[in-house]
Formats: sequence, structure tokens, C-alpha cells
Amino acid sequence: MLMKQKHQVMQFTHVLPYGALLHDNGVQFIVFSRNATKMKVLLYDDVNDTEPSDTITFDRQRDRWGDIWSIFVPGLRHGQLYHFQADGPFDPDKGMRFDGTARLIDPYSKALAGTFQKSEDGILRPPKSVVVDDFYEWEGDRHLNIPLADTVIYEMHVRGFSKDDSANVDKAGTYLGVIEKIPYLKSLGVTAVELMPVHEFPMRNFDGTTDGNQNYWGYDPLAFFSPHRGFAHDEKPGAQVNEFKQMVLELHKAGIEVILDVVFNHTCEGNERGPTLSFKGLENSVYYMLESGGKYYKNYSGCGNTINGNHPITREMIFHCLRSWVHNYHVDGFRFDLASILSRDRNGDLVPNPPLIEAIGEDPLLADTKIIAEAWDAAGAYQVGTFGDLRWAEWNGRYRDDVRRFWRGDQNHLGAFATRLAGSSDLYQARMPYSSINFITSHDGFSLHDLVSYNEKHNYDNGENNRDGDNNNFSDNHGIEGPTNNGAVNEVRRRQIKNMFTTLLLSQGVPMIVAGDEFGRTQGGNNNAYCQDNEISWLNWELLEANEGLNRFCRELIQFRKNEPTVRRRQFLTGEISEESGLPDVSWYSAFGTAVDWNGSDSALVCLLAANSVRKFQKLADARDVLILFNANSDSHEFLVPPAAKLLKWGLFIDTAAESPNDIFPEPQPFDFTTSGKQTLLAKSTKVFVSM
Repeated sequence: MLMKQKHQVMQFTHVLPYGALLHDNGVQFIVFSRNATKMKVLLYDDVNDTEPSDTITFDRQRDRWGDIWSIFVPGLRHGQLYHFQADGPFDPDKGMRFDGTARLIDPYSKALAGTFQKSEDGILRPPKSVVVDDFYEWEGDRHLNIPLADTVIYEMHVRGFSKDDSANVDKAGTYLGVIEKIPYLKSLGVTAVELMPVHEFPMRNFDGTTDGNQNYWGYDPLAFFSPHRGFAHDEKPGAQVNEFKQMVLELHKAGIEVILDVVFNHTCEGNERGPTLSFKGLENSVYYMLESGGKYYKNYSGCGNTINGNHPITREMIFHCLRSWVHNYHVDGFRFDLASILSRDRNGDLVPNPPLIEAIGEDPLLADTKIIAEAWDAAGAYQVGTFGDLRWAEWNGRYRDDVRRFWRGDQNHLGAFATRLAGSSDLYQARMPYSSINFITSHDGFSLHDLVSYNEKHNYDNGENNRDGDNNNFSDNHGIEGPTNNGAVNEVRRRQIKNMFTTLLLSQGVPMIVAGDEFGRTQGGNNNAYCQDNEISWLNWELLEANEGLNRFCRELIQFRKNEPTVRRRQFLTGEISEESGLPDVSWYSAFGTAVDWNGSDSALVCLLAANSVRKFQKLADARDVLILFNANSDSHEFLVPPAAKLLKWGLFIDTAAESPNDIFPEPQPFDFTTSGKQTLLAKSTKVFVSM
């Protein structure tokens, strides 16, 4: 135990940043609270201790500077465990929820240790904050700065990626387990991993128990600055910090960027019935949007409370947090969950040019990072196409829905499908094609295999009687719900998976793939597996061998995209005719080689992407023309190749109806259109040709 005489109070005038700052001879604790009347630091010797070994009380006269409480405690070192404890008014009707008995997590904690505990008197003990030494030998590592237009994103869950026994790794379900799987990521060809939440979230229920509905995804923040302790291999307090950094360093060495999914829209403290763990006990009315005078919480997140992101104090915390992940952890970007909440003012109203959104885009330390918005929230805001400015990219939910509906065979979707394929200029004309993060599946919803195997969600294992999850999936089981031995049904499903991968990787914009989709991962029809920390969510790596043909198809598509600038342009397609080739940069045809009837019932389309503008403006002489034939009809369809295409020499690149390895050719096979100019595409299939 540390001796009390070592904790004599010292005046220390450096009050920013906040948190626990490690010095050569001790630790400075700094915390914001405007209305607290008393402040303490509780020190612990062991992660399992329910009571502190020592308590340090701030002197209100000497240790408070404005609304900042700052105290230096000598003799403390890296690994020291602590809580804050704040007393003050408890007046919920006015938004005050101070509790002088509550143990509070430091909002600026760099790491947490332990789990929730209950004392003998029933008081909840949250995980303990950890004093952390930020030093790490980065070996000269810097951000990779891969242009967004050249990026291929792979969304994954750190634990689920390597937790299953089939992953065959030593440190399953951890940051170090991800390192063991880097050779696979390199072979796939993705340029960035987008990690589902890695900031701290509760691993167990608040009473310390576990059940089938615990939070697996991590969208329930507990401490924004702290890497999740549950993903560390070493259980020593603070070990997760270096293990996370080691993972980032090794991914960077492999040429792979790291994007974090961050959740600055709510916390796990919940509404007025939830526990006091951190923010509530320090300054409830600053950190949260309140209503009814302060008694209740506005709920734009669907999770009980809403972070007050445009309050100056909260905004400052978010900035410090983003900068910490960039500077201390070398991450390359962020995807902001339910980002429309960050567009709401302190009253919850959506406002133009919200200060937080503008400031993130302008922040100099974030200038080299990718910033991506999920441009909607749970209260009806939908800002796809209108979020932020040139710095912001967006998850394009319109892309997901329109591509799904086209391949399902929905009528009158030719125009929407073509617009998405061409980069969604209707949404991003004021920006760039790469402002659109294109995706067909994400963690939230069906896997790609399940999208073509189920008409309805099957979420019974979640314990909510299948009421949870989205009912509007635009999916199709192709005749039989779920697994089947019917060869014809399975063949159509395989085509559809390849059709959607082909569409995604050949669309203008930035493609995002969900981990496991490239080898047929299934969740058994569960489209909301947020609570399934088990085989439902974990990647089954045995499927990689079973579906090697599909995996090869995806690898070759990704490689083609990385090599072919025609499908990842920096400017929007215009249809302008090139004097050099006589071809527009994009032209659309019906299956008969004629003008498209955009309101017709035929679900067939031909797209000719000419490379002339790429050669001219991007100075890439080896750019190639691409001809794509889509047949989303339920029957075979004959196509007449448009006359303009007959003037060029072509090679067959993709035929999604063919069996592997003849479904994709890394070296396109010479193909002659000059004889008949006809092509028959089987139902639900795609052919792609590349100029030779």
C-alpha cells in the first residue's frame, strides 16, 4: 500500500489536458466539474479491490482553477488504479445528479481495468481507471495516407475476427490475434480495416453477471479514450494500450490503414433509470441533452441518452479524444456512428453548419485522417448527401438499398442503380465520387450470404421474440428460406453474391466489404447480432476453404480495382464525348443496344466506361475501357452489344454465371464481338469485358 505521507497536496498550474498525467515523480489528476462542491481521487492497489487504499481530497481553494480541479500526487506510477468521486447537489429536476458515494470513471481515462463490482452495501463499483505511460517505440511509423479514392475498406470486429477455433491463432479474439491474421488481409488486398468500436464498453451487465444479451458489438461507450480491455491478451491493467499500438504498427507495416468506428452519440449510463458511472456524476447537464427542465434525457440515439456534442466542454472532449487516437495510437481515420446527432444543437435541433462537424473537418491534427459519417440517427434525421463539407465522406445508405433492390429484380430501379454505379452524383455533386462510401452489407443487418438466402430476419436467439432488427432488408431467398440442398437455388445465390461484389468493386466511390462476406459467412438469418458473442457472430474460417472460389473471385476483383483507375475516378462522369475516341466517359444502353427506357420493366442494363478522361486528366495512359452487362431478370436474356463497343478489342474479365475459376480472369480472355455482337446472359448474372 502507498503511504499517506507520500500524497501531500502540491499546487500545479498546468491544467490541460485533462485526465491522469504521468510525470517523473508522480501523477497530476485533472477533471472538469462546474457544480461539484467536493472532489476526491480514490487510489487502489489491486484491480479486485472494492475499497481504495488511499483517498486524496482536492482543496477547493488551492486545487480548483475556474471549473477545473487539478491536483498533483507524488509517488504514483504507470499502472496506478483510481476513481474520481464528486459531491454536489442532487436535484434531477434541474439536471443535477451528483452522488458523493459514487465511484466515477475518469472521462479522460487512457485505460480501464477490471469489471463492475457490487459492494456489500449494494453500491456499484465500475471498472477502475488506469494511469498510463503514453511512450511507445513506433519505429518511425507514420500515417499511410492512402488516397480515399484508392481505398478498399474491410469492416471487422476485433474479437469476432479471430475468436473462433477455426481461426487457428494463438491469441484468439484479441488485438494480437488480428496481427496473426494480417497475411490473410494482405492476400485479400484491402487497404483499410474499419474496426467496430474499440473504445471501452461494458463486457458484462452492471451487476457483474453475463447473459445472452450482453453487448458484443460495442456500441455502448464507457470510456472514449481507452482501448477496450476485453480485446487484450495480457490481463495486466493497461496492457491493452501497447497491444493496440502493436496491432496498428503491424497493420501499417503491411500497408493497411486503421479506421475506428467511434460512438460520440450516447453512453452506457442510459437514461434517468441508468447507473451513475462517469459523466452523470461529474456534470450531467453538460455532457447530456436533457429535457423537462433536466429530469429526463433526450434520446436521439435509441439507447436512452444523447451526448451533448455541441456544448463547448463536450466538444472539447471529443476533440481531445480524436486527437489522442491519432497522435497516441496512429489511427488513420474515423467512422462516426449516428453522426447526425453531432449536427444537433444543445436543444436537439438540427442546425446548418454545426460547429462540431465543421471543426472536425478543419482540425489541423486530423488533416491527414479519413472522416466518415453515418449520416442519420435514431430520431428520424437522414442527411445522406448533405452531411458536412468536402472533408467528410458518408456511408451511402441509398447505395445499399438501390443495389439490393436492383438485383432483387424490383421494377423501375434501372435509373437508381445506374446512378449508384456512377458515384451517386445526385447526392455528392458538390463533392467528389469518393465522398460516397459504398456498401451492400454492414455489421448492422444481414451478411451477404444471408441477404440472398432469407426473406425475413430470424433474430429469435436475441431474446426479443424477433421484434428487434430492421424489417426492410430488400433481401431475397430465391425460393427457399434459409439453408437448402436445392442445387438450382444455391447456384442462383452464388451468382447473386458475385453480382453484388462485382457491382460494389466496379462502382465509382469507395467500396466497403464486411469481414467474412468474401467467403460466405452466415449468421443464420440474424440481422441484428449485437448481443451474440458466439459462433453466430464469429468468423468461421472453415468457410474460407469451402468457398475458396468465391474468395478468389473477391481477391481478383479487389486487385482489378486497385489497378484500374477507370472504376475509381477523382471526378464525376459527365457523358461528355472525347474528341480522341469519339466515346463519352460513360454511356448506357438497353439489352438491345439502344437507348435505355429508364421507366421500363426490363431489369437489364449495359454500361460502357471509356477511359479517355482518366487518361487525359489523371495522366494514366494505361487506363482501360470497361464494358459491363447486367441481367437482374429471373430469366436468361440476350444482349446486343452496342455499336460503339464493337470498335474496340475486348477481353472477357468476369462471368458470374460461370464456375470457378472461369468466373473471373486476372488476364482477360480475348473476345470477339465483330461476328454477331450477341451475348446471352443467364438469369441473375453479370459479364464484364475490358479493352485489350
